Amino acid sequence: MQMPEVRGTLTQNRPLADLTWLRVGGPADWLFQPADLEDLCAFLKAIPVDVSVFPMGVGSNLIVRDGGIRAVVVRLGRGFNGISFDGNRVTVGAALLDSMAARKAAAEGLDLTFLRTIPGSIGGAIRMNAGCYGTYVADHLVSAQAVTREGEVVTLSAADLQFGYRNSTLPEGWVLVSAVFEAPAGDPAELEQKMADQLAKRDATQPTKDRTAGSTFRNPAGFSSTGRADDVHDLKAWKLIDDAGMRGATIGGAQMSPMHSNFLVNTGEATADDLERLGELVRKSVFQSSGLELEWEVIRIGTKS
Repeated sequence: MQMPEVRGTLTQNRPLADLTWLRVGGPADWLFQPADLEDLCAFLKAIPVDVSVFPMGVGSNLIVRDGGIRAVVVRLGRGFNGISFDGNRVTVGAALLDSMAARKAAAEGLDLTFLRTIPGSIGGAIRMNAGCYGTYVADHLVSAQAVTREGEVVTLSAADLQFGYRNSTLPEGWVLVSAVFEAPAGDPAELEQKMADQLAKRDATQPTKDRTAGSTFRNPAGFSSTGRADDVHDLKAWKLIDDAGMRGATIGGAQMSPMHSNFLVNTGEATADDLERLGELVRKSVFQSSGLELEWEVIRIGTKS
């Protein structure tokens, strides 16, 4: 297929393993890193409509299968990671890290602290309605700007995205480029302390130094941990995995973390197939143990070989 001229970077058969947190997976047919919004729009408009497009953030919630992705992968970079403030509204580029958005907002006296411990970038957080400690993207999002598969820029309201637990209705192939959040005011020093407490709690309970993709499965309870003392765990994924005896289970180089059993770990030499097979074994074991079907939270994409 003849590709259009671009001002950004367009690479054929680009290996993706080094762009994902789990460090696994084969190549994309093409990887496109647009120079700016105009470059992205022109590219999507120019390529045939039957060519699949997969927007990729920083690969924090992703298993790319070993055979790679038969699609154009779009990865936003420096032209899409800005942040600006107007009253209690925060406009953020989709490539900005969630943690950086939280920190920069806090410095301005605006509370988006729930984003501080969420791995990944703003685009992925919107697509997945990411949340932490009982607060979700849906609670703060005013609007999001996206480029359609045909290269048109559209503005979507929170209602348009029909947020649910760990999902939205963003159409396939659309690329989120920016968002506007509304954030309550707070004292910068207090917000900084709140984030420090969240980080300490996360690091004490999650394998943050290992190669993981965050939480592997959605909680059947339909909500994330609140972090409060009265939090219940009966329908938490980690509790069901523990009850099924799968904490620490391994296949090849893949392991369910002994520290937090809802984290799938690449211990060093895992393949994407190792990781996915272990995840499916966990799902089967949990179903046999509890009668409940765990749903993947980690996105899996591509061909197995």
